[in-house]
Amino acid sequence: MREMKVEPFLVEKFMNAYEHDVELNLAETCVDPFTLGEFLTLVGREEFLEELKGTKLTYGFIPGSPGLRQGIANLYDHMEAGNILVTGGAIGANFLVFYSLVEPGDTVISVFPSYQQLYSVARSFGAKVKLLHLRPEDGWLPDASELAELVDDGTKLIAINNPHNPSGSLIDSRSLREICSIAEEAGAYLLCDEAYRNLYVNPDDSVPSVADISEGAIATGTFSKPFSLTGLRLGWIAASRPIIEECEAHRDYTTISNGVIDDALASLAMEHVDRIYERNLKIVRTNHRILSRWIEDEPLIDWVPPRAGSIAFLRHHLNMSSEELCLRLIEEKSVFLLPGSCFEMEGFIRIGYGCRTETLEAGLSRIKDFLNSQR
Repeated sequence: MREMKVEPFLVEKFMNAYEHDVELNLAETCVDPFTLGEFLTLVGREEFLEELKGTKLTYGFIPGSPGLRQGIANLYDHMEAGNILVTGGAIGANFLVFYSLVEPGDTVISVFPSYQQLYSVARSFGAKVKLLHLRPEDGWLPDASELAELVDDGTKLIAINNPHNPSGSLIDSRSLREICSIAEEAGAYLLCDEAYRNLYVNPDDSVPSVADISEGAIATGTFSKPFSLTGLRLGWIAASRPIIEECEAHRDYTTISNGVIDDALASLAMEHVDRIYERNLKIVRTNHRILSRWIEDEPLIDWVPPRAGSIAFLRHHLNMSSEELCLRLIEEKSVFLLPGSCFEMEGFIRIGYGCRTETLEAGLSRIKDFLNSQR
């Protein structure tokens, strides 16, 4: 019998070890999470918790309440409530896709570097994983011709994420359609983790979801990054009905349903998407400008400027490993960044710039002090 080997999740291990013991967390990837009071005030529903007192704490709707699923479907061009399955975060959505569609011996192609789940889970299920390497000189964008060369007769699923984690690169519409076509020709599913979708640095940017492009494409999303409701631990799958039904069949053996209170708050958020985006895009765009100016004046750091999301992948030019750099920043400056070694990419660090502007400015000032001591 084949042993199911689970690889350590490097990002989560490092985050769990240090994120609660620092003054300035610049490794956080979500746009400044709301307090419950801040959220209810923003949407003008301060009395909402009082209204919830009559809610019976049952299992609720297994796939997510109709209102929530319709609200999520409204984020897409061609999705309906029946095309949405609510999950335990985007991480639960991605896992459920692999659990439902990937079998031992299948070939899975994943972009790399990436969120480790997109290739490690497939390996744990016995898939043959091929990596499509992304490079900073290519803007951290996938090469469609290289992807086509990786496809073989056993290719079952291609995994990408857009906007990209950890770099914040953005695959444009033309390239997305080309990737969808490659997956269609191979008879493979295309999974796109769209956790940072719609957080565009440039207001003129916009790309479709893969779920609106191809019948065989699957998009996953989250309430954490773009909506700042991390503590709800909710995400979703958006896909054609046959794929959703397959995921529902497998989901019966895992979480059954999500919490009814979480569902109610998420449903409220979907009624006020525009207000939340207005707040979060202001944070992302303001902080992106601050980080850009800081990097322009710092010769020990360079980057490919992110086009979307709330994270960036910085290359450092210090005579130390990325882990040593991050550990010393924790110990000496109480500033938290994520080492590139967590993405198996030495020489880089990931920074989250979706935090409060004051936090980012204070953290960058302390990092500058540390870098000055190393010159």
